[in-house]
Amino acid sequence: MARVLIENITKSYGETEVLHGINTDIQEGEFIVIVGPSGCGKSTLLRMIAGLEEISSGTISIDDRVVNNLEPKDRDIAMVFQNYALYPHMTVFKNMAYGLQLRKFSRKDIKKRVDQAAKLLQLEELLDRKPRQLSGGQRQRVAMGRCIVREPKVFLFDEPLSNLDAKLRVQMRLELRKLHRRLKVTSIYVTHDQVEAMTLGDRLVVINAGYAEQIGTPLDLYEKPATLFVAGFLGSPAMNFIKAQISADGKQARLSDSVQIPLHTGSADCGGKEVTLGIRPEHFSLTEQGHSTLPLTVDHAEFHGADTIIYGRLPGNDELLTARLPHIHHISQDKVLHLTAAPEHIHLFDPASGKRI
Repeated sequence: MARVLIENITKSYGETEVLHGINTDIQEGEFIVIVGPSGCGKSTLLRMIAGLEEISSGTISIDDRVVNNLEPKDRDIAMVFQNYALYPHMTVFKNMAYGLQLRKFSRKDIKKRVDQAAKLLQLEELLDRKPRQLSGGQRQRVAMGRCIVREPKVFLFDEPLSNLDAKLRVQMRLELRKLHRRLKVTSIYVTHDQVEAMTLGDRLVVINAGYAEQIGTPLDLYEKPATLFVAGFLGSPAMNFIKAQISADGKQARLSDSVQIPLHTGSADCGGKEVTLGIRPEHFSLTEQGHSTLPLTVDHAEFHGADTIIYGRLPGNDELLTARLPHIHHISQDKVLHLTAAPEHIHLFDPASGKRI
């Protein structure tokens, strides 16, 4: 295990800066997920940790040793790639053993390490097969096994599940968490999939356009997103954003001339301000018509088995809102539903800066 310290890291290609002063302190044995949309710089950051990309400025330390100028082989890390990168002409055993052979390990030590990794990953019956004879999930386990036998201080994962089908991704997520609990090796995992991020990470680093928008536990980021981007990126369906005017006393948010809802008592400092109000779809609930309800005119509904996703619009507002209601609801188009949301589940953001108020 090792601590990984990332201090004011930047990356530029010519005059174009793609990473802007990233800072994070990854503790020994922690499972960190770097998450963000395609092109945000997350894989570039991972490759800089691995030594596959040059660092423009800042420092990266692994186990209290600055590694900026070290070759990848000297950093004591192991990396699992998206495309598995297995040798097609080698058996599973030889794929897992190859790196140890290059490092001049004895045959006895190689067999011991490969056998231990194969048992851990349930590959014992597959050691004589070649990659073409394996499923996608089995190939990914071989790629992980090749890393495990090296007994590195840090595991790096670059979107390792993106080539798998949905059911297999769920299974592999569970296997990754179990594997981490057993090995307790510091792990840094990159993905664009917010579900993977929320279910795998001890903490998340949310990257947007080369900036670290927020770092924290999945629950902290979900319940208290620091910016509009984090609020909208984490959660499926995504958080609803509505333009609103806060009353002078901070107790109400006016969404249109005919719609207003109560706010948490801590909103008094926002009195009179224009804000962007955020409500997650699952925080709506059905209620009777009243003064502080949201009358949603249904556009259409999706039945998901355990719940129903409703899409509709409020009076005087063309924005499409999403509500996630438990159980199955047979709701016709143009029906008006009266919704409410508890004040503690209403988020307020500054529309100019995008930051949480």
